[in-house]
Amino acid sequence: MNRRAVLAEALGSLLLSATVIGSGIMAQRFAEGNVAIALLGNTLATGAILFVLITMLSPLSGAHMNPAVTLVMRLLGHVRTDTALAYVAAQLAGGTLGVWLTHIMFDEPILQLSTKLRQGPGQWAGEAVATFGLVLTIIGAARMRPDTVPTSVALYIVAAYWFTSSTSFANPAITIARSLSDSFAGIEPSCVPAFVTAQIIGALAAHLVGEVIFPTAQQEEPA
Repeated sequence: MNRRAVLAEALGSLLLSATVIGSGIMAQRFAEGNVAIALLGNTLATGAILFVLITMLSPLSGAHMNPAVTLVMRLLGHVRTDTALAYVAAQLAGGTLGVWLTHIMFDEPILQLSTKLRQGPGQWAGEAVATFGLVLTIIGAARMRPDTVPTSVALYIVAAYWFTSSTSFANPAITIARSLSDSFAGIEPSCVPAFVTAQIIGALAAHLVGEVIFPTAQQEEPA
């Protein structure tokens, strides 16, 4: 197992969760109650950091930063089972540390639980669609135009923030992390299991569709 790759997943998840939570807090403070402006600030920051992180970390770990993506990469044979499990653990740990670091930066209580309810069939459908689109974007871009993966993923998330009812969490690790912050980007912990279930369903559906519509690239399992 490549320890540098696991560390890259932890660091990427930390910076991603810090960006999602931190930009949400900053946007909410400056938007003066305008939710659309706050969401726009949150959106742009998240899209920007995704481009940077994927560009920087892809050569090390593939820049999954998302258990749903790691699951599909395991099914495709791009990572071994032990590596996939280490990635998910690193993503969860990094995401949590990113939230706590953000709370320190903004002088908020470090330990929190969100009270923001996000539930119902519409929200769950939104998460399935958001994750389906994200994973399909990764598979399609990687196979058809590998050099466009950072841009494609960043732009997809920017769009999905606005066209999905759930504002596109699309990431189990970040969903769990967001439950630990009672801020603009938070989610009440009781809502997390349904969101994660929808995300996994969306990711698996994208895996099946991707195998049908995109040519299969040569796959090599890393040493």
